[in-house]
Amino acid sequence: MGGAKQLDQVEAEEHPEISEAYSVSAVPFFVFFKDGKAVDTLEGADPSSLANKVAKIAGSSTSSEPAAPASLGLAAGPMILETVKENAKATVKDRAQPAPTTENLNDRLEKLTNSHPVMLFMKGTPEEPRCGFSRQVVGVLREENVDFGSFDILSDNEVREGLKKFSNWPTFPQLYCNGELLGGSDIVLEMQKSGELRQVLSEKGKQSLEDRLKTLINSEKVMLFMKGSPDEPKCGFSSKVVKALRDENVNFGSFDILSDEEVRQGIKSFSNWPTFPQLYYKGELVGGCDIIMELSNSGDLGATLSE
Repeated sequence: MGGAKQLDQVEAEEHPEISEAYSVSAVPFFVFFKDGKAVDTLEGADPSSLANKVAKIAGSSTSSEPAAPASLGLAAGPMILETVKENAKATVKDRAQPAPTTENLNDRLEKLTNSHPVMLFMKGTPEEPRCGFSRQVVGVLREENVDFGSFDILSDNEVREGLKKFSNWPTFPQLYCNGELLGGSDIVLEMQKSGELRQVLSEKGKQSLEDRLKTLINSEKVMLFMKGSPDEPKCGFSSKVVKALRDENVNFGSFDILSDEEVRQGIKSFSNWPTFPQLYYKGELVGGCDIIMELSNSGDLGATLSE
């Protein structure tokens, strides 16, 4: 560090090659350099340890003795200490939130990774990627004419952090095929250049419509296939069913059949039910709007969805 001390911040997920080079498995992660060489590392938001390490390295540039405790603030520098304090506050705040059990989170991640034959976990959306690596992978998939689902990991930190451990892959984007991780940006680009990507996705990505419908129907305990979303229903019947479920405080997932014609037509035959909305409980069809409203009016809806 010499006489001048400098703090540079790097977004681990934006630079996977750096994360790999220094074996970054959790953030924040500090790498200490002296005379152009990495001399120490620190994982986690620990202001005391950070200050000691910075002071030791800074002190060793002018003296063979470790820096005295009184010099920690000057040696570490206010900007560095302020940064790690903010990280520590964020960590404490996160811990204050009730954390889901590992089993529940893993179940959710299992469902998400299997929600489409080809599934991309990325920053942003395919229409508006929010990092260059995500944009590259989206471009590759579109060049190969691959139909894929996506999940914006910036919208859900629980999924973002959980998926890193779930698949033992610390960076994003992450591309899955039939629930199996293919890799991140570098691997996807290499597979495309070699022609392997098209072959793998054509072989593994052939999930039948029936399999896909089963996956969707069982993705939540209570699942509603509707027009629009619960917050923005696009037909009166869907709106009625959403209200009935919310009046009973029922947690439910939903799928907008207007967004996928294949699912819309396929599920009619799959369940032998020609209209929407369609409500499922534990993978079994409960019925459409009329049946749901009858159950609601008779007071049986809550009991039906909790058996």
